Amino acid sequence: MSESRARERALLPLWAAVLAAALAALSMNLAYPEAAVWALAFPATALLLLSLIGRRFGGALLVGLVYGILFFGLLVSWTSRYLGPIPWGALSVVEGGLTALALIPIALAYRWLPRAFPGAAGRLLGLPATVAALWVGRELFVGSWPYGGFPWARIGMSQAESPLAPISSWLGVSGLSFLMVLLVAMLIEVVRLRAWRRPVRVLAPAALVVVLLFTPLFPTSSTGSLRIAAVQGNGPTGYFDDREPFSVIQAQTDATAPLYGEDVDLLVWPEGSLDGDPFQNDALARRMTLITNRIDAPLLANAATGRDGLYFNTSMLWTSNGTATQTHDKRHPVPFGEYVPDRAFYNAIVPDLIGLIQREYTPGSNPPIMDVDGVLVGLAICFDVIYDDVIWEGIGDGAQVLVFQTNNADFRGTDENLQQLAFARMRAIETGRSVVNVSTVGTSQVIRADGTTVTSLDAGEAGAMLEDVELRSGLTAGVVLGPWIQMILLWGGLGALGLGWWRARKR
Repeated sequence: MSESRARERALLPLWAAVLAAALAALSMNLAYPEAAVWALAFPATALLLLSLIGRRFGGALLVGLVYGILFFGLLVSWTSRYLGPIPWGALSVVEGGLTALALIPIALAYRWLPRAFPGAAGRLLGLPATVAALWVGRELFVGSWPYGGFPWARIGMSQAESPLAPISSWLGVSGLSFLMVLLVAMLIEVVRLRAWRRPVRVLAPAALVVVLLFTPLFPTSSTGSLRIAAVQGNGPTGYFDDREPFSVIQAQTDATAPLYGEDVDLLVWPEGSLDGDPFQNDALARRMTLITNRIDAPLLANAATGRDGLYFNTSMLWTSNGTATQTHDKRHPVPFGEYVPDRAFYNAIVPDLIGLIQREYTPGSNPPIMDVDGVLVGLAICFDVIYDDVIWEGIGDGAQVLVFQTNNADFRGTDENLQQLAFARMRAIETGRSVVNVSTVGTSQVIRADGTTVTSLDAGEAGAMLEDVELRSGLTAGVVLGPWIQMILLWGGLGALGLGWWRARKR
């Protein structure tokens, strides 16, 4: 058999590849919180790539389905906490199926590129770079489609507690994902070609290890501090919580009361911290005005609001004169959580579940930033923390600190809050900004720009954090270059795959 044909053979029989994909899914899940064993992301990636090498379309699809459905089923098992197995299963199957489809180009790269570029440079650099770029393209695809996508499972986001996290401040989260997969793909080719026999051929992966482990944070400049009070009321804010009228704002008020008399520049309440729309409920508006006067600082609160027949998930900066002149509406409402796309179709399938979602939240268009006495505060409401465009826009508009408001009440006792908190930590590192992440029920934290925790409130406890939060200015390379890196990797990976197919046919 010719050398080129031998390269096309699968490394693993299909049964072993399926087992390897399942083990990859289990390992990759453990790289994210609660376990957060970040190093497991590397062997998990290796197992998945090994299971794809030499696979044809059907085998690659099967391997991808096993990996994708099992991985998402484990990672987002918290979706079944209150709504049961149907939403959990649907999300896992959809995201797993999209993952499987997007893994097929990686299998094709392993078939075509060794024949197209059989030299050492092609095998040790070109092939791994293409595979890593296609991996990032898969993350971008799953993270943007359908219904706005679900970018929850990017491999770079698993590194919040690792020494690799500073890479995101230079290349963004997608750039970190690329380098992680690039290293694994390089090492696989080093073993396949026995490249250690020529030490010069292992210089690239060795240099990449050094870059990953020892890259410092991209520098930003300190510009002072803002004294922020963040309040976790632990009120009845879940879909199925029993509540009395005004019980949510009362819980927030009670947890805020110990701060009266303190020096505060900004009071922050979490997503869902009000029982209704204060622009249409005078009792809520009066309570908020009373609190802002007692604490002598504006209140950043959040509620469902209605305007012109549309509903929005709105954060508002309430002032002592009894009004809010600055608002921000959530940019990416959660499909099947905050609105139902194609409602008639899904209502015919699961009418009981669809019937629970009565409001149809509209995506916001106003900037994710507010001016607090001359200090620009960037915002993200709940799951908006995982969408690059919201974070990058706030930083681009001059945000000196980031505030993330969330409501985790529907996922009490699960990993959801810890996963979201890890993403918030990655955002601090990527942007070079302090982050105040406040939840209705916890865990809430104030995080420095280097990702370390200043103070924290445990889940299930009412309380308040009061800190002089550092303000910073300057754009990191990760913010400036991030969108360009994503496009280069997306189209570069597809272009390299197409070139590989063309040259392989000619050869």
